[in-house]
Amino acid sequence: MKPVIQVENLGKRYRIGLAPQRYRTLSENISQALSRPFRRAGAIIRRSVGQDVLQPGEEYIWALQDINFEVQHGQVLGIIGRNGAGKSTLLKVLSRITEPTTGSVTIRGRVGSLLEVGTGFHPELTGRENIYLNGAILGMRNTEIGRKFDEIVAFSEVEQFIDTPVKRYSSGMYLRLAFAVAAHLEPEILVVDEVLAVGDVEFQKKCLGKMGDVAQEGRTVLFVSHNMSAVLRLTQESIVMEKGRLILRAPSSEAVDYYLSAGNAKAGERIWDADKVPADAAPFRPIALRLLDKTGKILDTVRSTEEFKIEMEYALAGPLTGLRIGIYLSTARGEYVLTSFDTDDQKHFEKHGSRPAGHYVSGCVIPPDFLNGGRYTLGVNASSYRVRRYFMDEQALTFNVDSSGAPGMQWAEPRPGVLRPRLEWKIETK
Repeated sequence: MKPVIQVENLGKRYRIGLAPQRYRTLSENISQALSRPFRRAGAIIRRSVGQDVLQPGEEYIWALQDINFEVQHGQVLGIIGRNGAGKSTLLKVLSRITEPTTGSVTIRGRVGSLLEVGTGFHPELTGRENIYLNGAILGMRNTEIGRKFDEIVAFSEVEQFIDTPVKRYSSGMYLRLAFAVAAHLEPEILVVDEVLAVGDVEFQKKCLGKMGDVAQEGRTVLFVSHNMSAVLRLTQESIVMEKGRLILRAPSSEAVDYYLSAGNAKAGERIWDADKVPADAAPFRPIALRLLDKTGKILDTVRSTEEFKIEMEYALAGPLTGLRIGIYLSTARGEYVLTSFDTDDQKHFEKHGSRPAGHYVSGCVIPPDFLNGGRYTLGVNASSYRVRRYFMDEQALTFNVDSSGAPGMQWAEPRPGVLRPRLEWKIETK
């Protein structure tokens, strides 16, 4: 079966600023209009052979570059990335709102798009008229739209204002009706950008539920969001974009972990240069945070079946009372796994209640058969309880846990949860 969406060598370039233009005469305008079809055909030919030429003296930026992927019928694909990564531009090209500069896009089916609040709405028309207008744009007959009309209005919760021009709608009302139209008029492909942030929490839940229904009906969905929980809930596979390029396509859990951990330290050791430490941290100065195996070797991937040590090295320029060094272990998605301080034990609390100036190392051991496989983030804290926080780095470093040899590995299924303990089981016959 041919893919519903096929993207090949896609690129989109925008000109920065506007070149100075002089006023044209009537004859020049007529000539420009008559030559436009030929210029457009020439642009298509140049794009197909990769010869779209830059004009001298003009600056350009590539919003998309060398994008290649396919989407099969009934697939729900997440698209994630930082602001400016090119996600919205990609959806605009797929929705045929803007033409690509290079490459090609093949779409097999009707596309329903919700890219911005009120996309496709005419402000002077009423909500009722805009529903029929959007249906007509999708190529639907009036009878088809009529069958869905009551369901759309009920979902949008704007019954009272359905015959009011939408220019008088609030942004939330716009969103409600726009999403209801896009989701209920049964396009083969539903394209949804990060617009749900405009709605209230209850309506966001309602929209996510509807998108889940659309996906279960076998229609294709492209979903852009900064809400990683929604991406994980709705999609099985996602692509990660960065600076206009597609850098990863993977199962959504892997793609989300990659996206959230991008830019963090990845070498199993974080070293703070003295000139990079905030002045208000004094007299505390962080030196290094490390992950170590049993032999003292620094590592960024640990085995879940083996213990490893977390070590925080620091210096005190003067004495401190009540100091405690803490670690915050969390998943790459920001879910806390544990918090621990070096004075949690009563004997350490009493012995190190006051620390003189000097060089210190606080360390703890994570036992074997404790963490599940995946990517984790380690944060550190130095503070005196309810007195002062000297230093905090919530994402000091990231590391991987390899679950090879962990309990239950005879089944190749992913095991949910952050812990993977080796529990003592008994199987008895009675």
